[in-house]
Amino acid sequence: MLSSLNINSLTTNDWIALALGVLLVIAAFYAVIALASARRRHLELKRRFGLEYDREVDHQGSVRRAERELIAREKRVQDSLRPLAQADRIRFNGDWRSVQERFVDDPSGAVQSAHELIKAVMLARGYTIEKFDQRVEDLSVEHASVLEHYRTAHELAKASREGRATTEDMRQALVHYRALFADLMEQAAQPFDPRLAHA
Repeated sequence: MLSSLNINSLTTNDWIALALGVLLVIAAFYAVIALASARRRHLELKRRFGLEYDREVDHQGSVRRAERELIAREKRVQDSLRPLAQADRIRFNGDWRSVQERFVDDPSGAVQSAHELIKAVMLARGYTIEKFDQRVEDLSVEHASVLEHYRTAHELAKASREGRATTEDMRQALVHYRALFADLMEQAAQPFDPRLAHA
């Protein structure tokens, strides 16, 4: 089309119109790329955070604000995380066995020990452990699939401290703590059975 035009006969307005047309095509191209990139990021955040994504959208009241918060969590947490040293891994696995053994004679004490052990493992991995809500937010970056276990265990541990938990509640707390413990240790969760604790 341009080849059939006589370039010398184009006016300044024609050149401006042509330049604007080219700029519009380039802008549209980049807009499509930006939309595709945003869509990929959206789907990646939903996949990575799972139920935590929906929880954060509800909390923030906006997909955009929720995604901004989740991205900020990723940036904050990923620079501080580190793998467990082999010595820590061995020690923590031994500590977990002790927690299970303690359950037989002292269910409430075992639950509190499990609570403290989770914090110790988190600290060794580089997480901040001061406040429960902060721990949950930070864990959501790498361990979103087990956060409900952690929330439930935390509530059951609180009930245990306040004397409101049954033995079954405390057993359930350890089951939930075990799911997070295994995820933090990067190992498959083994079922907790207090009858086998001394085996």
